[in-house]
Amino acid sequence: MDFKNIHIGSLIKNQIDKSEISDSRISSFFNISIDHIKEMYLQQHLSTELLLKWSKLLEYDFFRIYSQHLILFSPPANTNYKTVKNKDLPVFRKNVYTTEIILFILGKIRDGKMSKKEVIETYKIPKTTLYKWVIKYNGQA
Repeated sequence: MDFKNIHIGSLIKNQIDKSEISDSRISSFFNISIDHIKEMYLQQHLSTELLLKWSKLLEYDFFRIYSQHLILFSPPANTNYKTVKNKDLPVFRKNVYTTEIILFILGKIRDGKMSKKEVIETYKIPKTTLYKWVIKYNGQA
């Protein structure tokens, strides 16, 4: 999984192939032609409304892929920058890692693409957390 370059259409197509949902069911769910559905598979980006529908139909949270991208590639918070807290939006913790992300990071270490120190500095993962992952997921990455 390439969390840096997300092509949502191909990911949706892969999930459809796994779930074996028929084109006619998809077409009736979206109320559009099969040709238009096939065009979506070629799209790198889809609207959030469409992505929400795909997530419901395929019972898979496609938004989580983008969340994982933010965890891995968003810049660190600037503590010197004054921000106005928006009370209308929910606040999420950034340090929620899925198994896929953990295995992705451990794979970079195993393959020699990054050292443990580089992972800690690049992704802002606490040293103790990384070492716990190494012990827990030994041999899986």
